[in-house]
Amino acid sequence: MIIYHGSNITVENPNLDLSRKNLDFGAGFYTTGNKDQAVDFAHKVMIRKGQKNQSVSVYDFDIDAAKSVLGILQFSAPDRLWLDFVHQNRQGTYTGKSYDLIIGPVANDDVFTTLIVYEQGILNIEQTLEALKVKKLYNQIVFKTEKALSLLKYVNSFEPDENSGPMEVAP
Repeated sequence: MIIYHGSNITVENPNLDLSRKNLDFGAGFYTTGNKDQAVDFAHKVMIRKGQKNQSVSVYDFDIDAAKSVLGILQFSAPDRLWLDFVHQNRQGTYTGKSYDLIIGPVANDDVFTTLIVYEQGILNIEQTLEALKVKKLYNQIVFKTEKALSLLKYVNSFEPDENSGPMEVAP
C-alpha cells in the first residue's frame, strides 16, 4: 500500500527520537493512506514552524507482511476504546501494552475541537461519541518502533502546490 507523511521537509529516513509524545497514538512516525490529508498536514506543519517549505514523503508499506511480524493495534472506528486510548495518549497517561504499529482514525480540526471539549469535561463519553459520528475522520498509520520502520520503504516526495492549504470538508 502507498502511504504518505506531510511535513515541512522530506523524510527519507524517519527518526522516532524526533516524534512528539502527546499525540493521538503517542510518540511515533505518523503516516496516512490519504494523500489529501498528508498535503493538508504538510501545510499546517509549514505554518506552525514558520517555514516556507512543505513536502509530502511517499512510502510503500506491505501491511500484510507487517501483520505477520509486528504487534499491531487497529481501531476500525472512533469508538469508546479509541476515545479512551487517544485521551490517555494526549494526556500522557497511557500505560498499557506497547505496539509496533497503530492504525486508526485521526481527527480533523472539527474532531480535535470535540476531543478538547471532552478532555475539559464539558461532554461526557456518550455525548462525545455521538458528536464524532457526524464528523469526517481520516486514517493514520503510526510507526512506533524501529522494527516497524524497517518495513517502510521510501519511494519519493513531492512539494504540494504553494497555495495548498487546509482541506475544505463538506458538511
